[in-house]
Amino acid sequence: MSETADPPSLLSRPLIPVASEDDARETCRAAFPRIAAEGGRPVVVHVVEKAGGAPDKASVEQREAAAEDAFAVVREAAADAGVDVETEIRYGTDVAATIIDAATDVDASAIVFHPRDGSWLLDLLTGNVRDRLVSESDRPVVVLPDVEAEQ
Repeated sequence: MSETADPPSLLSRPLIPVASEDDARETCRAAFPRIAAEGGRPVVVHVVEKAGGAPDKASVEQREAAAEDAFAVVREAAADAGVDVETEIRYGTDVAATIIDAATDVDASAIVFHPRDGSWLLDLLTGNVRDRLVSESDRPVVVLPDVEAEQ
């Protein structure tokens, strides 16, 4: 009888999308203690959404600066949690597809996120990235609860 290795943990190499400094703060607070406990190494991605021919809402430089601000929060939270983290900016016209492609490229064990507060109208208007991640990803998607909700 051959021994089979345990499958990797969902948190061994998670891809974590963040949209802003506040989102990064909340997501890291929920994710990094769990990832540290599993000995995982996350890849945090920020998607700069391109308008696909239409004028962009903000310049690429402004969006890259916002991504770097979010990554500063990520790096600080990672240092506090004792987690090695990689960060990456991705560009795309479809945020969900760009996140899924990034997960494939880094061979992520899962896509891990903390849902942001939002209304059903905002979800409808943005194409509901959360639902698309769950329904279209070829790997597990982990939705983390609020840290306060667990206590």
